[in-house]
Amino acid sequence: MKKKTKPQKVAAGHQPLQSALGHNFSKPELLQLALSHSSFAHESVAESGEQPRDNEQLEFLGDAVLGFVTSRALYDRYTEYSEGQLSKTRAHLVSARHLVKVANLLSLGSYLRLGRGEERSGGRSKSALLVDALEAIIAALYLDGGLEAAQRFVLETIIEPELKVLEKDPSGNMTDQKSALQEWLQATTGQQPAYRVVQEAGPDHRKVFTVELRLTGEMSGGDGRGVTHVCRAQGPTKKAAEQKVAQDALKFLQRQSKGLNPSK
Repeated sequence: MKKKTKPQKVAAGHQPLQSALGHNFSKPELLQLALSHSSFAHESVAESGEQPRDNEQLEFLGDAVLGFVTSRALYDRYTEYSEGQLSKTRAHLVSARHLVKVANLLSLGSYLRLGRGEERSGGRSKSALLVDALEAIIAALYLDGGLEAAQRFVLETIIEPELKVLEKDPSGNMTDQKSALQEWLQATTGQQPAYRVVQEAGPDHRKVFTVELRLTGEMSGGDGRGVTHVCRAQGPTKKAAEQKVAQDALKFLQRQSKGLNPSK
């Protein structure tokens, strides 16, 4: 006689995870499935004879939902970026390196349903398993609560916190503000930005560099007469200061462009 397995519901211990996801599942079996690794499914079928279920198909769907929501968010937020810059930023946001950080913040490893062998080999801390489970959870949110539920989680937990970090430290931004500015100017005026270090302060081990970038009238969409705007920024390295000043210049040029072209 085959051993019967009890139907599983989302345990009370999973409530903190649902709270972190911002969604209470009307179909808790979807969350259970999203947390089920193939090793768990294979052991379950060996014991019960039932068809194994794991999170691989949910992972496939979740990857697509994550890519769509991220692409739409970047399209709406960074209207001045080229396709290449948008792609670089999206690649960073959906990368395994970033998703593992999010999974660890959610303590996702503690909720995984693993087979005994995978458990013994440290499966709860394996990056690949954590990323797969996170993408599967996105799909579970989508299937249980629609695009709104999945989108809210992706935006609030995966995208927005990381974009705030990148915007505070442009030197670490995958989009490279200097390249974005150069592409903007090349496309609009054919001009090249010229960065100038105007000040160095502090001891050698804690230098602060001030970089200046002057935008001509032509760069700003005017008649080319004189300098219309001077951007200055500071950073612990010349590169960091240049990235920050390039970001400021981009924002200024974007505002100017919208003012000169109200239809945009």
